[in-house]
Amino acid sequence: MMLDSSVLQAPVLDHRGLDLAAARKVNYVLQQSFRYEYDAPVESLRQRLVIVPPPRHGNQHLRAHRLEVTGASVRRRVGRDAAGNVVAWLRADRVPQAIEFRLGAVLERVLDDGPTMLAADALHSPRLLRPTTLTAADERLRTMATETAGNGARDPEETAERICAAVFDAITYQYGITSVKTTAAEALAAGHGVCQDFAHVMLALCHLVQLPARYVSGHLVGQGGTHAWVEVVVPRAGQAEAIAFDPCNGRRSDGRYVTVATGRDYSDVAPTSGSYVGKVRGHLTANRRVGILAAA
Repeated sequence: MMLDSSVLQAPVLDHRGLDLAAARKVNYVLQQSFRYEYDAPVESLRQRLVIVPPPRHGNQHLRAHRLEVTGASVRRRVGRDAAGNVVAWLRADRVPQAIEFRLGAVLERVLDDGPTMLAADALHSPRLLRPTTLTAADERLRTMATETAGNGARDPEETAERICAAVFDAITYQYGITSVKTTAAEALAAGHGVCQDFAHVMLALCHLVQLPARYVSGHLVGQGGTHAWVEVVVPRAGQAEAIAFDPCNGRRSDGRYVTVATGRDYSDVAPTSGSYVGKVRGHLTANRRVGILAAA
């Protein structure tokens, strides 16, 4: 469906006054931009964007979207990665001064269309069970896993609840202390971090107790930047269900969350990444707006 540009200018509702958990349908508007400026022309720019939500994720539907590029002539290819995320690969032979990528999207959540179901083999997927460089465990994480989950068999959903609460208690949100290269072990040792650090620590603990889980990149209504949380995969009626937990806020996700992509960790689903040929530095300016257009 083509995106009506007037929708992007429509006023949004105050989400604080809405009972989104009980809403039968919720409509969202999403605007996001990344602008790179250079001191001199650059060549052979290659950009990877993971900012377009999937056509469907559980009860979330992408109804319309538009991805625009200004500042340079580009060739683009849009496809799916190994996890099924929508990925845009863009190439520009030359960028004279600046290039900007702008996404506009309208999404809808239909309560009766959930939950997020996966094939039963997701319960044994190595992608969801094996640690990565960012989620590898150390002794502190192993001790925390034992103290949180114990050695006895527990209901997977209950275990996920306990891990989410433990991570929330163990780390204090603080911007600027960590980076995209900070590991779960480093974030836990520091005791401070941002949403991706909370997610990496929760993933590390899930891996230690053999609970399949994946990193989620998306948006939280009312928050300034992009957000990250975790989906834990549990058995459900012969299939598997992905249940979303937000350890940064110590709760399950709800109608305030918009999913963009899932992966093993942040590096799989970084919103923007790329390279260019040139000796100058690029300066990135990012903007985002996500809000609720209607709730029924």
